[in-house]
Amino acid sequence: MFEKIADEVALLGELVGDRAAGWDVEGELPAGLLRDLGSRGLLCAQAPEAFGGRGLSSAENGEFTAEAGKLCSSLRSIMTSQGIVAWTVQRFGGKAQRRELLGRLTGGELTAVGFSEPGAGSDLAAMRTRLKPEGDGFVLDGEKKWVTGARYADFVLVVARHGDGDGAAAVVVPAAAPGVRIEPVPHPMGCRAAGHANVFLDNVAIPASAVLGGGEQPLSLLFTTALSYGRMSIAWGCVGIIRACLDSAARHVAHRRQGGVALAEHQLVREHLAEMYVAEQLSLRACEHASQGWDSFSPDLGALTVLAKHASAGYAARAAAAAVQLHGSTGAGDGHVAARAFRDAKLMELIEGSNEICKLILADHVLRNRGGELP
Repeated sequence: MFEKIADEVALLGELVGDRAAGWDVEGELPAGLLRDLGSRGLLCAQAPEAFGGRGLSSAENGEFTAEAGKLCSSLRSIMTSQGIVAWTVQRFGGKAQRRELLGRLTGGELTAVGFSEPGAGSDLAAMRTRLKPEGDGFVLDGEKKWVTGARYADFVLVVARHGDGDGAAAVVVPAAAPGVRIEPVPHPMGCRAAGHANVFLDNVAIPASAVLGGGEQPLSLLFTTALSYGRMSIAWGCVGIIRACLDSAARHVAHRRQGGVALAEHQLVREHLAEMYVAEQLSLRACEHASQGWDSFSPDLGALTVLAKHASAGYAARAAAAAVQLHGSTGAGDGHVAARAFRDAKLMELIEGSNEICKLILADHVLRNRGGELP
């Protein structure tokens, strides 16, 4: 445990406690809790202290994120969204925008980020949401799907096409602005309390000051920059999922008796525990390696974050399945840590680049760096 985040981890444990099961069943996080964490700079703790954040390194923020993932993946999802927006503002916002928006993000306001569309996930060329000039400002039209945290958000950072060719923009859109409609995703499979929603944008008036850096950034750069933070956060959150599964399963098999002995005395049960421990340790090492790359500005950061996310999500899904198996009917009830992990971890294999997309990105990285010029 990093000494710098010991107090933050303790506070998070006190505020969440054993309430995550109820939040999962109800499908909602307490808005007051989110705003409290936000005002303490804990929803985007990697943001600089000068702007109200905690100024954590990627490694420190990763361990804090893992703790959140261990306690409640829905809460970790909100942290991921808030962190993506903060990082995107830091990377692309002007000086005045950074001061204003980061201050809002560390002052209790909540946000979400809109990437995916009905016909555009990883296929950037299919993105249809567009920012068009009108008078002294712009108008925004389009639709974003599965926007995590949108139900709670004061504003949404929307990625849209801007200008000709590959031009894009990240646009700050107030959730209550005329022309904005937010519809909750009904009965999501995983991270049920994370406020997933679809966001509809109908001729929304946007002032020029709401476009980060004036827009016209390459779509691929904007997309990759934001997703790199998201992938890091998800990867560390998956470490937390595995830890929660391992802790719960170890306690259960040590005390549950079958055939006159504790379940832990059976060799096949021990095999599951060993594999879950391997999953935790390998995921942790992949995340630590990626965070070291982030903190040292490694040129391979993109591949490192994809690797960490892909490995950790896969290991979390398998560890969660093993946890359900070991708990038996005890872990099959709605809200139980194993049942939550089983649903939440599977979702992690889909978002911010599915398993298949991650493999394609990693293969491209190998070919660029070890295959020489392609024919």
